[in-house]
Amino acid sequence: MPAVRISREGLERALAHACLSHHDRDRHASAAAWKAELAASPVRIQRDPERSTNLGELPHRAIQIGLSGAAVDRYVDEWILGLTDVTALAHEAHALVRAGQPEAADAKIPAETPYPLPEHISAWIAATL
Repeated sequence: MPAVRISREGLERALAHACLSHHDRDRHASAAAWKAELAASPVRIQRDPERSTNLGELPHRAIQIGLSGAAVDRYVDEWILGLTDVTALAHEAHALVRAGQPEAADAKIPAETPYPLPEHISAWIAATL
């Protein structure tokens, strides 16, 4: 299972050209306007509940980014900086959870921090910290 490291430029370019995967009445004038944006965008984003090691819902949401068309080509050819195999870490954390030691599993998982986005991108994708 690889962890993918991509360039800041690539991530921000993808987000700047993204469309929300759902119609947002505060952002889109109509469902038709959203559908037109969706059809033209090579990037989709959605937010899902973030989960704890025990699969409990956390108070913040995770972003999922889907790429298609030209965005896939740029991702593969330009944005990827490296891959790290985290299979052993995932197996180790899973084994700790199964052994009733979720805190030990959490300690193995790298800490996540909010990603600071330029204001225009935050506004475009309706991101909040």
